[in-house]
Order: sequence, then structure tokens, then C-alpha cells
Amino acid sequence: MSKKIDSARKDLTKALKKHAEVVGATAVSLKKAQRAAAEVHLAAIAYVAAVEAKTGLTSPFGDTLQPGLDTSTMDSLSAERDALATKKPRKK
Repeated sequence: MSKKIDSARKDLTKALKKHAEVVGATAVSLKKAQRAAAEVHLAAIAYVAAVEAKTGLTSPFGDTLQPGLDTSTMDSLSAERDALATKKPRKK
């Protein structure tokens, strides 16, 4: 299996698990639910991109990857994710 596809799949699985935890809780925060949904969306897009780059195949999700958040929110979440990914861990 391609390392990029496997990594994207793991990220998608992690995002789906987090989303399920957030929306499956007793009290569901709208903000947390929207953020978790956006993370699933972004992870799915990354997975599709990895598959398309490797195989040339189109999305296994069909046309279901339509954003539910406005563009500025999606851009903000993407920037936050990227900043967290490049942030150095704190020393204890």
C-alpha cells in the first residue's frame, strides 16, 4: 500500500472517530460538531487527493464531498490544522 494513501486513510479514520465521539456525546456542542465535521471533510479530501495522485482514479465518495461550512471557516480550519502540524512539541 502507498505510504501517502495509508497515512491519509489513518487521518480520515482518526477524524471520523473524533466526529463520532463529539456527535455521540450526551450534550452536543454545535461548534465542536462543526469543527469535527470540517476535519472529516478535509481528511476525506486529502484521502481522495492521495488516491487520485497514485492511481488516477476518481473519488470513492462520489459527489458527497460538498463543504457544509463557508469558505472562510474552511480556510481558517485548514490554517489551524497546518499550524498545529508544524508546531514543535513542548518540553516537559
